Amino acid sequence: MSSSAAPVTDASFPTEVLESSVPVLVDFWAPWCGPCRMVAPVVDEIAEQYEGQIKVVKLNTDENPQVASQYGIRSIPTLMIFKDGQRVDMVVGAVPKTTLANTLEKYL
Repeated sequence: MSSSAAPVTDASFPTEVLESSVPVLVDFWAPWCGPCRMVAPVVDEIAEQYEGQIKVVKLNTDENPQVASQYGIRSIPTLMIFKDGQRVDMVVGAVPKTTLANTLEKYL
């Protein structure tokens, strides 16, 4: 069973991310962003690896500028980790899976 990152919007962000009972990894991306396309498979692998432990979502910054500006997203891809409604960590740029996994492990 494959689990991949689910899309969230400005409207669904509070419910899906801030009110989540498990830590959430948010991938801020845009369709025109090359590094975003490079990191996408890594994000999907993380979603599968940690299924049931974390929630993984993607937010298109072009279509949802409100959340992106609220969290000061200046460059994409930005991968942000939320726990109990708070931003606890972030990784900017296309990073290897190990880097992302190590960052996430701290919050499980």
